[in-house]
Amino acid sequence: MKVKKAVLPVAGFGTRFLPATKSSSKEMLPLVDKPLIHYAVKDAIDAGIEQIIFITGRGKRAIEDYFDISFELEYHLKFHGKEDLIQDMRQISDMADFVYVRQKEPKGLGHAVLRAKDVVGGEPFAVILADDVVENKISGTKQLVDVFDRYHCSVLGLEEVPKEDVSKYGIVSGKEIENGLFKLDNFVEKPKPENAPSNTAIIGRYIFTPKIFEELEKTSIGKGNEIQLTDAILSLSKKEVIYGKILEGKRFDCGSKFGFLEATVEFALKDKEIGKEFKEYLKGVVEC
Repeated sequence: MKVKKAVLPVAGFGTRFLPATKSSSKEMLPLVDKPLIHYAVKDAIDAGIEQIIFITGRGKRAIEDYFDISFELEYHLKFHGKEDLIQDMRQISDMADFVYVRQKEPKGLGHAVLRAKDVVGGEPFAVILADDVVENKISGTKQLVDVFDRYHCSVLGLEEVPKEDVSKYGIVSGKEIENGLFKLDNFVEKPKPENAPSNTAIIGRYIFTPKIFEELEKTSIGKGNEIQLTDAILSLSKKEVIYGKILEGKRFDCGSKFGFLEATVEFALKDKEIGKEFKEYLKGVVEC
């Protein structure tokens, strides 16, 4: 069965970006001229995903509006002779079939994924976290879908992180069966460095079989007083094989201020419209 659905949990408060996120969704923070959520959806579309399931919460209406048709904006653009931009705007709303499910309480990533059960049904599906922007010719989700198509098992996106940073991530270990591909056997949510089984971290790309929902329903409240997705993955691993793939490309942790600024600079430098001018500007700033 092909992976045609992706779950995007977007109900978080974005506390690391307060006060900017007090009245605006973190996922709508722009990298140059597109919000973070656009890059996440594009990552899914490039992997053959047809339906995007947003798990939303209070204050997330801007995401729904972004992927909707704006007749008022289109009228304004047409009136001012900017009809080429109308087509650009329509392409956003035509990217996929969008579904919105409300997460009434912030009970963790595991709970957010579980909220998608009725929409996903009995199909394999992707989970994409907009915080993680993966820049590569082959999207992060597509890399995992390719593994799933071979093995028909759940697959996690992985990255090696500095030992001192393991407490920020779900950490895994396992047997490397080919270059960059692991059969996983251990999963620990945000361990202390001295207790970590490795420095290989789960990042914001996953492919799951629908069996994950059964494990999430049985998962108790864990670290941070939340239902941890990593705990459900560990439980699932005792019943079926789970693979991990070191993702090719550069990942930007846009859930942190530094990572977001790093991505902004690098995306701006590569922008066809402003890249050259921006590079000259940065040279001047550095010289000062």
